[in-house]
Amino acid sequence: MTALDTVSGLDFVLPPAFEAHEPPEARGLPRDGVRLLVAEGGAVFHRRFTDLPSLLRAGDVLVVNTSGTLPASVPVVGAPMRVHFSTRHFADPGAEDRWLVEVRGADLRPLPGRAGVLQLPGRATITLEEPYTRGRLWSATVRARTSVEDFLQRYGEPIRYPYVRERWPLDAYQTVFATHPGSAEMPSAARPFSEHVVTRLVAAGVLFAPLVLHTGVASPEAHERPYPEWYSVPATTARLVNHAKAAGGRIIAVGTTAVRALETASTLDGRVVAREGWTELVVTPSRGVRVVDGLLTGLHEPRASHLDLLAAVAERSSLERSYAEALRAGYLWHEFGDVHLLLPGNMSEGVATGVPEPLPQAATA
Repeated sequence: MTALDTVSGLDFVLPPAFEAHEPPEARGLPRDGVRLLVAEGGAVFHRRFTDLPSLLRAGDVLVVNTSGTLPASVPVVGAPMRVHFSTRHFADPGAEDRWLVEVRGADLRPLPGRAGVLQLPGRATITLEEPYTRGRLWSATVRARTSVEDFLQRYGEPIRYPYVRERWPLDAYQTVFATHPGSAEMPSAARPFSEHVVTRLVAAGVLFAPLVLHTGVASPEAHERPYPEWYSVPATTARLVNHAKAAGGRIIAVGTTAVRALETASTLDGRVVAREGWTELVVTPSRGVRVVDGLLTGLHEPRASHLDLLAAVAERSSLERSYAEALRAGYLWHEFGDVHLLLPGNMSEGVATGVPEPLPQAATA
C-alpha cells in the first residue's frame, strides 16, 4: 500500500470478494447490521453500525443529506446501451431538458459514445451534443412528453455498476432520510441508518441537521474530480451547526456529499450560512475543512478522488491504518457495503482502548 497523495489517494488492490454485490438484507443482515470500522485517536476499532449511539456524545451533530435517489438509468431503444442521467446542466440551470449524461453498455461498463440522437422509451430522445469529460460525460438535450423526472420514474431503474450482479428495486437505494428526490446515485453513507438507530441517537442527545446535495454519477473507473452539483443548506441547519460547534459539540458529516455542501456554505472563520445553488468546491487536504470534525462514510475504491476529501478530515496515517485493517478483516466496499467512522481527537466515552473485539466471519458472496 502506498502513501496518500492529493491526486490519486490510497492505492491498493481491492479483491473482488470484498465488493458488496447485493444489499445487506440479501446477505441475511438488517440494514443497520453492517460492520463499522472506527478510527479515533490514532486507533482503529471494529464495531457494528448499531453501536453508533455509544460512539457519539450528547451535543454531537450528525449532518445528513436528505436527497432521494432517482431511477436514473434508462435503456436505449434498439441498441445494447443505457443512458445514465447525472445532473441538470449547471451551465443552463433554467433549461429543464439540458442534462449531463453518461452512456454505458449492456455490461454496465462505460462507452465513449458519439454525438447524435439516441432513441429512448416512450418515444423520447436524447441528443448527445458535446463531451463534458473525456470519454465519459456528455452535455445533452432530452425531448420527452413529460418532465425528465417523471420520465425517469416511468422508464428508469437505479444506476448500478458491474459489481452489483442483480437488479434491486429503488427502495434498496433510498436512505431513511430521503425526502427530496434528485440524486443520480444514493448518498450511501446514510444507508445503514434505521428508525431504531435514529431513535437511540436522539435519546442519547445526538442532534440531526439536514441538508440537500443531489449527487451526480460516480466515476469508479476514471476517478475524476467532482463536478458541479446542486445543494441547499437551510437556515435552521446553519444555526444548529453554529450553536453546537460553539458549545463544544462535534460536527459529524454523514457522507462526502454532506461535507461538500456544508463546507461550501462555510465562511473563512468556520461559520455556516444558509446557501443554495451549484457547488464546484473540491475538498482536498490543502484546502482542509472549516466546519466538519468527523465523517461517517463508506469504503472507497483505490485512487478514488473521495479519498482526498477523507484526507482533509483525518490524518493520512490514520486512513492508511484504517484501509489496511479493512482489507485485513474483509470489510465490504461500495454502496451496499460496510462503513467507516472517522472521529477527531482522543478516545470518546464508550470506546474500548484494548484489543478490538473479534469480527464475525467476513462475507464474501
